[in-house]
Amino acid sequence: MKKWKTVIEPSARLFDFKFKEIWEYRDLGFTFIRKNYITRYKQTIFAPLYMILSPLLTSGIFSVVFGTIAKISTDGIPNFLFYMTGNLIWGFFSGCMWGNNNIFEGNAYIMGKVYFPRLVIPLANTITKLIDMTVQFLMFILFFFLFQFQGHEFSANAWVCAIPFLLLMMAGMGFGIGLIFSSLTIKYRDFNVMLGFGMNLLMYASPIIYPTSNLEGIWRELILINPVAGVIETFRYAFFGVGAVPIGSLIWGFALTVVLLTVGLVLFNRVEKTFIDTV
Repeated sequence: MKKWKTVIEPSARLFDFKFKEIWEYRDLGFTFIRKNYITRYKQTIFAPLYMILSPLLTSGIFSVVFGTIAKISTDGIPNFLFYMTGNLIWGFFSGCMWGNNNIFEGNAYIMGKVYFPRLVIPLANTITKLIDMTVQFLMFILFFFLFQFQGHEFSANAWVCAIPFLLLMMAGMGFGIGLIFSSLTIKYRDFNVMLGFGMNLLMYASPIIYPTSNLEGIWRELILINPVAGVIETFRYAFFGVGAVPIGSLIWGFALTVVLLTVGLVLFNRVEKTFIDTV
């Protein structure tokens, strides 16, 4: 009697994430990453330049509107660099989240025809955002040294070493939230509207256009409950030595990331077995 080398069957355990199988399908993951860039820049003239132009233009507009016209304090950091740090972190976090918010509905045409570990798609989306962030971060470093060359007195410190870990935390948090809402919106589309509304509120609760030094007492504590705020403040302290590192906010952010990842993976694992009947 012949024995099959590979048996495809639904998992009965919620915590059976088949990470080994995901690694075996890594070539498919690279294909999805390539597909993300091809579909994003197909029939465009400047192509990947948009990846760089987006944060630069946004930071420039913020510098004029909030820095020059509204005259909001930036704690002595050049306006452009101040807004660029906030835009980079927020854009990366929201990109990881929105990129994974509609996994099942957006890829039903593939998932309904061929088998592969479904987690490959959200992982590929998150890695795509990590690549984008790497390119944008290099642009930030270029402008950082350019402003130093022009005579601005600021310098990086040892907290720069923590930046890669903080970015991974943001990626994990966005990944987890994306999986949770992707799993919920299969049956309840209202969650898409709720997520958009919640993300808008969360953006204003992040120190993108203002420093936390402008806030006092309970207002500052409330803002730092938002883990994105803690990462942005740490990023600015690491490169400019302004403000302070909110250790409590970072610890809370790490714990929240673990919880969101766990819940997201469990929900995703549960829904993927029957999603094609719902979609």
